[in-house]
Amino acid sequence: MKLINNFLILIIKFYKYFISPYLPSSCRYLPTCSEYFIDCLKFNGTIRGSFLGIKRILRCHPIKILGGRSGYDPAPKLKKKVK
Repeated sequence: MKLINNFLILIIKFYKYFISPYLPSSCRYLPTCSEYFIDCLKFNGTIRGSFLGIKRILRCHPIKILGGRSGYDPAPKLKKKVK
C-alpha cells in the first residue's frame, strides 16, 4: 500500500507544480486541496486518505447552500498509527 500511497502523492505533486500554476487561483481553504490530500494520505493511509481527499475536493465549491465552505481545514489524523 505504501507504493500506491507514494504514487498518489507523486501524481498530486505533479498536478500542484506543473498544472495548477496555469489555472486561475480558486482555492477556498487553507491548506489547499492538494496539500490536504497529501496530508490525508500521509496521516490516514491510502484508502481512508483518498476518501477524505476526494470528499474535500467535492465540497470545495462556492455554493454555500450545497455545503461549500472556506477557511482553515486541516487534515484529520487517524487515532492509531498507519504502517
